[in-house]
Amino acid sequence: MDFSEYKDIYVFAEQRDGKIQSVALELIGKARELSKVTGEKVVAILAGCNVASQAGTLIEYGADKVVVIDDKNLETYVTEQYTQAVYQAVTKFKPSILMYGATTIGRDLAPRIAARLGTGLTADCTKLDITEDTHELQMTRPAFGGNLMATIMCPNHRPQMSTVRPGVMPKSEPDKSRKGEVVEFKPTFDQSKFIVKLVKNVKEKKNTVDISEAKILVSGGRGVGCKEGFEKLQGLATVLGGEVSSSRAMVDAGVMPHDRQVGQTGKTVRPSVYFALGISGAIQHLAGMEESDCIIAVNKDKFAPIFSVADLGIVCDLNKVVPALTERLKKEIKK
Repeated sequence: MDFSEYKDIYVFAEQRDGKIQSVALELIGKARELSKVTGEKVVAILAGCNVASQAGTLIEYGADKVVVIDDKNLETYVTEQYTQAVYQAVTKFKPSILMYGATTIGRDLAPRIAARLGTGLTADCTKLDITEDTHELQMTRPAFGGNLMATIMCPNHRPQMSTVRPGVMPKSEPDKSRKGEVVEFKPTFDQSKFIVKLVKNVKEKKNTVDISEAKILVSGGRGVGCKEGFEKLQGLATVLGGEVSSSRAMVDAGVMPHDRQVGQTGKTVRPSVYFALGISGAIQHLAGMEESDCIIAVNKDKFAPIFSVADLGIVCDLNKVVPALTERLKKEIKK
């Protein structure tokens, strides 16, 4: 099939309240890497209201061109409005590849764009590659409960589309000297289809940092056992200036909330230091944290799989290690 009119690697640059989301910058970094194989440009689609000033940030992180869709109808995310705007832009510019973050917005928008374009969509990817000869996108995602990884391709349709989990791809370092092109795109909205309207935007106030953004994570598994056990982990996290997270077992048990879960069905994290305390290291959990810079594992079972990825492993009861480590760190900080 002739796809010669489709070119360049596009990223939907998600923003909220005018702030570019981290996953968009991660995807631009990955697009930059893929473009070295294809020789194509990296283009970001930035949709919203009064967001044009953020185009420079996207260029600094690797975009060669930014398509800005700035309209009052896009002030807050509503499915139909954003679908109409992005669909029209994609139809006009004809990207070869289009990537979204696997966020609540990306997971809502991407399938609707795919359906209107009549193309495929691979959701929740953890790895992306390009074939050297045909320049086709290889989209890898967990399948069968994370027991195997499936690599999916879209040879008969364009654009090739995927949503990618936040935290999986590393961001490039920003380069303020980079130059790029900014193009304004004005969509034509069919307001008769604006059936859903946003009446009120209520934001929950959170005192904790998103675990995918944390530099230090103290993560507990089944070995921690209960809320009291996680209070000890919180003490260690407080001393270190980090956040507490958990494995799925503790979320399923109702001990920890879902937004603290690390793993395939939780969040992918890439902290500087990851403490795996009482976590056995099932493949589903490893998929969410194995890219951490330094992994410190504590487990009573010396054969626990977590030790296969740990930089430092301690075979011991975490209830002995955590209090002792917390007190030692407190003394060192006081010095």
